[in-house]
Amino acid sequence: MRNLIVNADDLGWTEGVNRGIAETHRNGIVTSASLLANGRAFVSGGELARTTPGLGVGVHLNLSDGEPVAGRELVTTLLNERGELEGRPKSLLLRLARRSILLEEVEREWNAQIQKVRDSGIEPTHLDGHKHVQMLPGLFEIALRLAKRHGIRAVRVSHEESSLRAALSAGVKQKGTVVMKQGVQARGLKLLAPDAREQAERAGIATADYFCGIAQTGELTREGVLRLMEILPEGTTELMCHPGYVDAELANSATRLQASRQAELEILTDTGIRNLVASQGIRLIDYGFVAQEA
Repeated sequence: MRNLIVNADDLGWTEGVNRGIAETHRNGIVTSASLLANGRAFVSGGELARTTPGLGVGVHLNLSDGEPVAGRELVTTLLNERGELEGRPKSLLLRLARRSILLEEVEREWNAQIQKVRDSGIEPTHLDGHKHVQMLPGLFEIALRLAKRHGIRAVRVSHEESSLRAALSAGVKQKGTVVMKQGVQARGLKLLAPDAREQAERAGIATADYFCGIAQTGELTREGVLRLMEILPEGTTELMCHPGYVDAELANSATRLQASRQAELEILTDTGIRNLVASQGIRLIDYGFVAQEA
């Protein structure tokens, strides 16, 4: 059986992102979303999660943007001079190597993020990471430990399958240099946590068999998604995406993904893609189904 999780990251980022995710679920192929506990539109993101039972919702673990959920005095090594989370993957990696970030503070902040989502009336289907932060050295183990603590039965392993990345590369509108750079980053994540899937299995935490979408972040094309559906392997694949409506709030937020979010919205609600999914016999699921079958 070929199963597909289409997960929209950044639920809770802005109201426009929330509306876009809702649209791609109701009228498209999105089956799952990841909620930012400290997003500026967390309240409406949580409302969407609670009122849309067909949408699986996980926690988008964050160390890079916004204010911490735990008290600032409890996570001082994670914050900048303004008291905000501000760690891009490269800087986080260096700070972890220098031991200038305390792992117990990472666990404290992520625990607070998960608890905030649960306190809002949502039982998360899975954990994943904003900018794939959960894949950095020492942090995947924390994610697994928190999943066990909170009864969350699945986690994203951001190991992009090369054949799926190649399929998504179809389409002339992509910026080749961006896709190439992000493809290198995807390969780097495999090196940082090469045995992540095995770790999860030992911990009794489910994962998808395959994952894709890193190289095409902000560069997704209709042709690429069509090609992915045609070559989708047996088992469960996760396609990561970032749909949304562009509004003033999004334009003023700290994300490079602007017009691309609305382009992805159009792709993910495309009738031709929906028809191909159906004709190929692809089963659209969320991480809740993965956990049940594990």
